[in-house]
Amino acid sequence: MATMHDVARLARVSVSTVSYVLTGARPISQATRDKVLAAMTELGYQPNAMARGLASRRSRIVGLLMPMDERGLGATETAFVTGAAAAASAAGYHLVLSPVCDLDDLRRLASQRMLDGAVLMEVQVEDARVTALQEAGVPLVLIGRTGDTTGLSYVDIDFDQTVREAVDHLVGLGHRRIVYVNHSAAAIATGYGPAVRTRDAFVTAMTGHGLEPVMIPAQDSAAGGRAALAAALAEAPDLSAVLVMNENAIFGILGELTNRGLVVPHDVSVVSMVTSPQVAELANPALTAMTSPGSALGRIAVEALLRQVEGAESADHQQLLPCALEVRGSTSPAAREAVVIGGDHIDQTGSGPPEM
Repeated sequence: MATMHDVARLARVSVSTVSYVLTGARPISQATRDKVLAAMTELGYQPNAMARGLASRRSRIVGLLMPMDERGLGATETAFVTGAAAAASAAGYHLVLSPVCDLDDLRRLASQRMLDGAVLMEVQVEDARVTALQEAGVPLVLIGRTGDTTGLSYVDIDFDQTVREAVDHLVGLGHRRIVYVNHSAAAIATGYGPAVRTRDAFVTAMTGHGLEPVMIPAQDSAAGGRAALAAALAEAPDLSAVLVMNENAIFGILGELTNRGLVVPHDVSVVSMVTSPQVAELANPALTAMTSPGSALGRIAVEALLRQVEGAESADHQQLLPCALEVRGSTSPAAREAVVIGGDHIDQTGSGPPEM
């Protein structure tokens, strides 16, 4: 691999002159610059990232700021990261995944100018991290949305369309008693965007069909899923379908259904929202899912960020992508439907008219 010394010998200049051409630290005549650049081309010399950063006044590093706990990253979350990393690499940048969420730590990171820009994940409706990065002058794109998106660039899941299509799928199969298992009550109370938006979208979708919306919060764990399913059956013992947007809880929900002798999908249909195919295929039967566009969102977010960094985009980039319905084995036509005859509720199994 060619070195700066090789370039200097071929161009008949000093090593320091080659360094100045790379960094722009001192003015170099155009003739000398041309000689050095020609020597680099002939030798196939690749300046290191630090030299390129000094020349452009950029680090060529972008941060993906994503709070994490001991659970780490699941397959669905990883898709966001891999999409973002691939887009950064294709543009000659490095992506650094950072779990920083403390505001003081975030301000210190921004003040060190180690990042050319940042992509922010796990966005709250009111998110102080956005203000901190804006005040520090760090170019910023959100994967998610705050309540007020004025002057912000973001990409996000179209939760209204995603929830509507999931509910339409279940209603189309004859389900009328559908329970939505969301993220935790704390996530909803603190304004976690996906939890708040899907809650509201579920109410709209269900009432649009003339059905009662029932939502149960769940801790992000298998134990949380088991507890949520128990709560759902207590509130709606006649439920025939469960819509879930809590990947860490869904296997607890499936386990609790089995423990209670309920068969998926014969007794209860299950739809998992914002899920990767890898996770959906882990279940038995495989989960019907609203498949997350995570990789595309990660890629689009980084591309929009780099246009900001390089001054190629002045307008805010604001884009929504819906999840895509992929029908697998966890949904089927409702086994029974409650009908009202003469003011009495009677179960109709579909094997013939109800007994009179």
